[in-house]
Amino acid sequence: MLNKFPLWKNVLVLLVISLAVLFAVPNLFPDDPAIQISHENNVITEVDLGMATDALRAADIDYFDEEVTDIGALIRFTDLDQQLRGKAVIEQTLPDGYIIALNLAATTPQWLQGMGATKMNLGLDLQGGVHFLMEVDMETALRRRMENILSTIRQELRSERIRSRSLELVGESEIELRFTDEEARTQARSIIRDGFSDLQVQAGESGDEYVLLLTMLPASIQQMQADTIAANQTTIRNRVDSLGVSEPIVQQQGPDRIVVELPGVQDTAQAKRILQRIATLQFHLEANVGAPSTSYAVYDYQGQSIRVDNDVILQGDRVSNVRSALDQYGQPQVVINLDAQGGEQFNRVTRENIGRPMDILLIETRTRTIVEQDADGNTVERQETYEERRLISHAVIRAALGREFVITGLSGQEANDLSLLIRSGALAAPMYFIEERTVGPSLGAENIAQGAGAVLLGYLLVMSFMLYYYRLFGLAANLALMINIVLLVAIMSIIGATLTLPGIFGIVLTIGMAVDANVLIFTRIREEMVAGLSPQNSISSGFDRAFSTIVDANLTTFLVAMVLFTVGTGPVKGFAVTLMVGIMTSMFSAIMVTRFIVNTIYGGRTIKKLSIGPFIKAA
Repeated sequence: MLNKFPLWKNVLVLLVISLAVLFAVPNLFPDDPAIQISHENNVITEVDLGMATDALRAADIDYFDEEVTDIGALIRFTDLDQQLRGKAVIEQTLPDGYIIALNLAATTPQWLQGMGATKMNLGLDLQGGVHFLMEVDMETALRRRMENILSTIRQELRSERIRSRSLELVGESEIELRFTDEEARTQARSIIRDGFSDLQVQAGESGDEYVLLLTMLPASIQQMQADTIAANQTTIRNRVDSLGVSEPIVQQQGPDRIVVELPGVQDTAQAKRILQRIATLQFHLEANVGAPSTSYAVYDYQGQSIRVDNDVILQGDRVSNVRSALDQYGQPQVVINLDAQGGEQFNRVTRENIGRPMDILLIETRTRTIVEQDADGNTVERQETYEERRLISHAVIRAALGREFVITGLSGQEANDLSLLIRSGALAAPMYFIEERTVGPSLGAENIAQGAGAVLLGYLLVMSFMLYYYRLFGLAANLALMINIVLLVAIMSIIGATLTLPGIFGIVLTIGMAVDANVLIFTRIREEMVAGLSPQNSISSGFDRAFSTIVDANLTTFLVAMVLFTVGTGPVKGFAVTLMVGIMTSMFSAIMVTRFIVNTIYGGRTIKKLSIGPFIKAA
C-alpha cells in the first residue's frame, strides 16, 4: 500500500524519538551552585562537613543540602551570591590543608543518571570558568637534560676507569670535560661519540689540560622542546581529569605555551593549585663516605640523616606508569615502570652499584602566599612557586633492576597518594602563568539566554514560513524540525560533546538547513502533481526522487565540517561538532520523521488533493 511504513519501521522511528526525548530531558534541569570541600591528604568526614555547615548557619548563609561524596563534601546553595559568601566563610573556618572549590552540582534525577542520561557539557563561554596561558620553562628543561647527560657521562667514565680533572656545565647546552693527559681525552671522546649522538664533540687544549667541549645539536634541542611541551600537556590534562573538571581544554599555543580552560571553575587560586601541585621523582645514589660536602644534600628519612649524592641517575620523566598494589604479604607498595631508555639506563647504574644504597626523592611544585608592602605602603599578596623535596625511599640495591621495580615501606594511604601524584604529575619542565582570565557564571548565563533566544527566533521564523507556504506539509516539517533539535541535543549529551557559543550558532544554522531537505521533497511532490500523478503517487515519488539530491547536498557539507573539526581548535571545533551532528539528525528527521508524519496523515487513504500550498490541486 502506498505511503504506509511497515510495522518495524514505525516502531523504529517511535523508539528513536522516545530515546532522544529521554536523553535530552536532563538538559532541562539546571545545576545548583555548590561548594566542594576536599583535603590534600585526608578523607573528608561528617565532622568536617559539620564544621562547615555550622559556620554557614552562624553567618546566616542560606544552603539547602549537604552530603559527603567519594570526592569530598558537597554543599548546595540557593544562588551564586550565597555560594561566594559561603566559600569565604568556610575558608576562614577550616584549617590549612582543606581545598574549598566553587562547583556546580547536578540536579538530574537519579533514575535518569542511572540510565546514563546526563547533561551536555558546557564550554567556558557558556558555563563560566577560568582561562590560563602557561609558558614552559625551556631553559630549565634543557638544563635538566644536560644535567642528566652529565651524570650519565660521569658514570660511564667511572665504569671505564677514565680519570678526568673536572666535568661541569659551562652553559645552557654545553658540558666541559678536562683531562690531564691526551690518552684519557681520546678514550672519553670515543665513548661519548658512540653513546651520545645528540652531542657535538670538540677537542681543545687549555694550558696543560686537554679539554672536550660537548654541545647539544640544534635539532636535538628542538626535539627536546617538542617532547617537553607534549609531556607537560599530557600531564596537565591528566591532573585536571583526575579532579573531575568537565571537558577541560588543554592545547598547545606556539612553541612553548599551553592554553588551559577549565569550565565551571570560578576560583582562580584553586585552579592554580590544581595545575601547580605537580610532582616528579628523582633517583640518586647515597653519597660515598668521605665525599665533599658540596657533592651531596642531607635529607631526613625515618629519623635518620641521609646524605644523598647530587648526581641524578634517573629523572622522573622516564617514568611511564606508576600504580599502587599489595605485595605477596599484603603490604602496600608502589610499582613503577620506566620507558625503554630509562630502563636501560637504570639497569646499567644499578648493576654497577650493587650493595650501595639508592635514594628516591619526591619533588612537589607548590605555591605559597607572600604578604608584603608595596612602594606606597599598602599590604599586597603575591603567589610564589617553590619546590618541596622529600626523601621517600632509602634502600640497598640487592640486584640489577630493570624497567619495573617497586617502592616499599609506605602505608596504604601513602602508596595511593604517591601513585596518584606521580601518575598525573611528572612535569618535564616547570611552567609559569603569564595570563589568566575568569569568565563569570553570570556572563555564561547571559550567553546561554542569548543563544537560546537566537535558536527560538530562528525556529519561529522557519516555522512561520513553512506553515504559510506548505500548509499541512509545513506543519509536518515543523514537527520534524522540533524532533531534530531534540535528537541533536540528545546525541550531544550521549557522546559527551561540549556545547560552546559557536556550537549554538551551529544549531541555528542546522535549523535553517534542516528544512532544505523538506523544501526539496515538497517541491518535487508539487512537480509530480502538476505532471498529472495522483496525490498518493506524488507523495511517494517526491520522497524517493529527492533522496539522492538530499544525500549529495548534506554529504558535501558534512565533509567540510569534518575538515573544520580536524584542523580547527577551540570554538571552531565546537562549531564543527554541532554542525556534523546536526546534519545527521536533520537527514533522519527530514527523510524518516517527516515521511512518518505524512504517512500517518495521508497514508492508505483515497485523497483528491494535498494541503501542500496554494495553487496546487490534484489533476
